[in-house]
Amino acid sequence: MAVKIRLARGGAKKRPHYAIVAADSRMPRDGRYLEKLGTYNPLLAKDSEERIKMDMERVQHWLDQGALPTDRVARFLEAAGVRAKTTRANMKKAEPGKKAKERVAEKAAKAEAAAE
Repeated sequence: MAVKIRLARGGAKKRPHYAIVAADSRMPRDGRYLEKLGTYNPLLAKDSEERIKMDMERVQHWLDQGALPTDRVARFLEAAGVRAKTTRANMKKAEPGKKAKERVAEKAAKAEAAAE
């Protein structure tokens, strides 16, 4: 069974509140989970201690069992010092696609031909 440590959304519309859970990766986001490991309230100030609460002992247990944290939970664990920081640089994200590059080259060729 592929276990993930992820967020399960709760709360009202426009007022999110998340539970940090260990769940089977095949289950829906807010569906059945194996164990609740903590909470995350994004509406609180970033320096508030109540913003992210985790039972680190149980989180470490699930990590030892082979559970993979999602990107957001991995950031929480990095901030808590449980995981080593990873670099997240996606240099190709801002790069234009192949067709956009072709259009730019075509436009430059037309401008060069018009200048002659």
